[in-house]
Amino acid sequence: MNNKSKIDNICFRSSGFQFLIFILISIMFFSQVRAQQKVLPPHPALHKEIKEDNYIPDLRESQQRSPAYNYSMNNIITTQVNVDANGLNIVGDAANEPSIAIDRNNPDRIAIGWRQFNTVTSNFRQAGYGFTTNGGQTWNFPGVIEPGIFRSDPVLDSDINGNFFYNSLAVDPTYFCDVFKSTNGGALWGNKTYAQGGDKQWMEIDKTNSTGSGHFYSFWTSFYSVCYPGSFTRSTDDCFSFEDCVTIPNEPYWGTIAIGSNGDLYIGGTVGSDFLVAKSTVAKDSSQIVSWQMMTFVSLDGSIRFGEGPNPGGLLGQTSIAIDTSGSPTDGNLYLLCSVARYSITDPLDVMFSRSTDGGISWSSPVRINNDTGTSAYQWFGTLSVAPNGRIDVIWLDTRDNPGTFLSALYYSNSKDGGLTWSPNVRLSDFFDPHVGWPNQNKMGDYFDMVSGVNGAYLAWAGTFNGEQDVYFSFIADTTIVPVELSSFTALANGNEVMLNWSTASELNNHIFEVQRSFGNKDFITIGFVYGKGTTTERQDYSYVDKIPADGKYYYRLKQIDYSGQHNYSEIIEINLRIFNSCFLEQNYPNPFNPSTKIGYGIEAKSNVKITVLNSIGQEVAVLVNEEIESGYHTVEFNASNLPSGIYFYQLKAGSYIETKKMILLK
Repeated sequence: MNNKSKIDNICFRSSGFQFLIFILISIMFFSQVRAQQKVLPPHPALHKEIKEDNYIPDLRESQQRSPAYNYSMNNIITTQVNVDANGLNIVGDAANEPSIAIDRNNPDRIAIGWRQFNTVTSNFRQAGYGFTTNGGQTWNFPGVIEPGIFRSDPVLDSDINGNFFYNSLAVDPTYFCDVFKSTNGGALWGNKTYAQGGDKQWMEIDKTNSTGSGHFYSFWTSFYSVCYPGSFTRSTDDCFSFEDCVTIPNEPYWGTIAIGSNGDLYIGGTVGSDFLVAKSTVAKDSSQIVSWQMMTFVSLDGSIRFGEGPNPGGLLGQTSIAIDTSGSPTDGNLYLLCSVARYSITDPLDVMFSRSTDGGISWSSPVRINNDTGTSAYQWFGTLSVAPNGRIDVIWLDTRDNPGTFLSALYYSNSKDGGLTWSPNVRLSDFFDPHVGWPNQNKMGDYFDMVSGVNGAYLAWAGTFNGEQDVYFSFIADTTIVPVELSSFTALANGNEVMLNWSTASELNNHIFEVQRSFGNKDFITIGFVYGKGTTTERQDYSYVDKIPADGKYYYRLKQIDYSGQHNYSEIIEINLRIFNSCFLEQNYPNPFNPSTKIGYGIEAKSNVKITVLNSIGQEVAVLVNEEIESGYHTVEFNASNLPSGIYFYQLKAGSYIETKKMILLK
């Protein structure tokens, strides 16, 4: 009997004793070759969903409450999803492995599904879900779709009409999936449709204008399949039924799905030491049985991991595949990303990325997205998505800030040139310990999920900020942080102005500087300095006191040691210098607001400026500025007394410069 037949026999036809022997031998083998794990990826048969504990009814009425964890900074807003009707955390339950769906016609409507554990004392899990109608400001958590039914591996998506679909794995008596439909933004879920399936399934709905528009595609691990060796199915009738299973050559697993503008279907998964991308050009044709016209092996300089470090009972992330459908010069670019244990260096886990510009035929050399300097941190649960304008968003959990521990924080980077260059890594959360709050199961699930919009990324993820596993929603605004380092400089005194002079004029190019000078209880602000402006012989040296990162920018605080002379200034002057790249748009203040808020912005040079306010679906609701503006720093007030509560976006256009930020109106 060949090895494949042995695996078939073990996984699907042998006794429980034979399977147990297989698992024990495999675990012993991996423990004996710990040093070789980076070239021996885990076998898919080692990881599956198992029903172990008994069902525990919903205990929310008797469980205690604590404040929910919510977090906000310049370019991210995070809210807890699994909360009670008063927005409080429910103590003693657990939620992990979330997936997200967004109504593309009304982005204020969002649903998130997850593995719901009614108590941390039992690993019996169900299909938990929550929904929001205000863009994630507040969440409703009704409970689970089918109380008392063991369910796992939630995968959510939406169609072009704004309907939501929830693909859920069941394991009784064998591995299979059902898909539930919601026509009201995830508030209620209708009857289920049997969807073939198996463990670690993924689902994607075609939202293009191709002939495959509306098709449902799903694939899973063939080792735990209701239709072995099949591991793929399709629905071409709006999820009323799913077709018989078909196989995928080389049996990729632990991956995701992408659909091109023309309806071509791509599957990205791991096949052991490498990754595999499968392409079907006929899946969009409902008259044809799905077949695969291309299979390409892709190197990410490492292998996917399971059962280690911060997530010892689960995956350290799954394969993410995404495609650019922006219509821009990068349209059609295909991207693959995963957190992997590297082959070329000794590093437990890096987020690695590769791109294809020819439809998946050839792939670039792998690129590391995380930019930490050490080789001991875990960058895990790497997740990728692409916005309608072509921006690539990547998030992951990172242990770099707390060496020697598994304390993790959410990190982010993006690319706006098709993956050629990447923005600086940015930490977007507090730290949390992933080893607390386990629901009688030592993991935080196997993946996160993200959908990118023009103005930012919508993320469903999990953390233990409350000392237990909870599900969170984050909106990551599309902002680029540009740190600028300065050399020594001198401040010049000229009346009530403070002029800045650098040793080289090039350091002033394409930047705006704001200086605040305090004299007693008077503040003077000057903006938009030009190199060489003004003349004076009065010079006073300043030195760095400290350098403060805040609001996504660097603040340099300087202090004059002594100031005397013809202007007779005897006070100690403290100067705050803010550095921006070209023009800039500030976060509105206050935020949230009711009904008025102020918006600050800086203009590098005199130009036509337009500032507009957009609602959550991109419709213009107000024009705040539309005229030629002098260079410098300006503010404008926005009064939203005639608008309903919700999430809004405001956008600055000054010449070729465009920047958009998010604000929240709460009435």
